Amino acid sequence: MSVRRIWASVSTLAVAAVAALGVAGPAAAADSAAAGGYVALGDSYSSGVGAGSYLSDSGDCRRSTKAYPYLWAAANSPASFDFVACSGATTSSIASSQLGVLSSSTSLVSVTAGGNDVGFADVMQDCVLSSEATCVGSVNSAVSQIQTSLPSRLDSLYGSIRAKAPQARVVVLGYPRFYKLSGSCIAGLTETERSAINNASDVLNGVIAKRAADAGFTFSSVADEFSGHELCSGDAWLHSVSIPIYNSYHPKAAGQSGGYLPAFRSAA
Repeated sequence: MSVRRIWASVSTLAVAAVAALGVAGPAAAADSAAAGGYVALGDSYSSGVGAGSYLSDSGDCRRSTKAYPYLWAAANSPASFDFVACSGATTSSIASSQLGVLSSSTSLVSVTAGGNDVGFADVMQDCVLSSEATCVGSVNSAVSQIQTSLPSRLDSLYGSIRAKAPQARVVVLGYPRFYKLSGSCIAGLTETERSAINNASDVLNGVIAKRAADAGFTFSSVADEFSGHELCSGDAWLHSVSIPIYNSYHPKAAGQSGGYLPAFRSAA
């Protein structure tokens, strides 16, 4: 179920959120984007899994009031806000279950997609529970899928978004690198495993960036924002293996407000 808000009627929340984030009023570009409706599509990195403070009506989608779409909407008061990103979403499930809120009046769309299409959760499970060779093999299999099957899936999703929201500015966000190599971790995965996972993230972001550009969308990387805040950095904005398990390898609230929000704000 979507969460629609006419943000002008909750100015107190907006002021509080801006004050808490320490950000200035929106620039002209944000004003333009906020003039119409904003729709937040995507997977768990957009819904805010790992950030806590989940909206009561979002169920297993775990849409968080600390996720970047909610924070941006609170600070910029778009004419309407549909927050439909959902944990576990793939390109196909986004296309089938999230695009109904798009329309010709939608002026801004954000989306993260691709990680679940290539079995992100299974890869990390293999790396945590199995041998180095199994981990690297699983990562390499995911990289193969990124390079072969994912591009057409992204093209299909992006084409559907454009067809349903022909006037919208569409911002596609990437995924962070997970590990600081030669960092502070003294246990857990090997450096070989961490390097392979980081490389897979780079390949994934490269494919997403290319498909987004070819669709006429704006790609915004979060790698720079998360630099210095990866796992093993000593100041991680990502959960490692955690309880509840669904938080694992997802951004904390600090990763949403300090990583994803600035990356989105710079492109919106």
